Amino acid sequence: MKKIQMEYQNNYIRLNREELVELMHESMSYRRYKHVLRVEQTALYLADKYDIDMEKVSIAALAHDYAKERPDAEMRDLIISENLELDMLQFGSNIWHGPVGAILMKNEYQLEDEEILEAIKAHTIGSPTMGEVAQIIYVADYIEPKRSHSGVDKARKLADKDLTKTVSYITRQTLKHLVKRENKIYPKAVETYNAWVVDN
Repeated sequence: MKKIQMEYQNNYIRLNREELVELMHESMSYRRYKHVLRVEQTALYLADKYDIDMEKVSIAALAHDYAKERPDAEMRDLIISENLELDMLQFGSNIWHGPVGAILMKNEYQLEDEEILEAIKAHTIGSPTMGEVAQIIYVADYIEPKRSHSGVDKARKLADKDLTKTVSYITRQTLKHLVKRENKIYPKAVETYNAWVVDN
């Protein structure tokens, strides 16, 4: 995959790309930071392929795990203080970090663009109504080059042909994995499944 360089032009966020990359470098472990860079490159490749706003995609990809390594107590406090869905509290940080990350990017860096915020918020469990930027981040997070889980090769091939079918496939694989492990399933993940798998 050829590396794509980005320069931000549209003032979606008060940081340029280099500053946003540095913020992520300082905000997470090196392993997580490298994952974020791989997701960005994968997302930019897909955005270029499907003619989706590459600047929005770059920002969302770089920021998608901004809250991932925050302490649980900090995330819980934000879920309550920001009036997010309180049923999230019954689940863990894998569910929390997307919505919390979107809130932090909005509050700390004046990120107001709804498509970017939706992509950060929904990158783990999706949503029934994901827009194109959110779909790109949802797929890129799943298929970035170091991922090796079951089904990833098929998802990569699908991503080159049809974005909607890839979202559907990833959603099906994720639910299947959770059921197999007998994990508690966040209701919004079931809504995503119903919208993208059952209704498609």
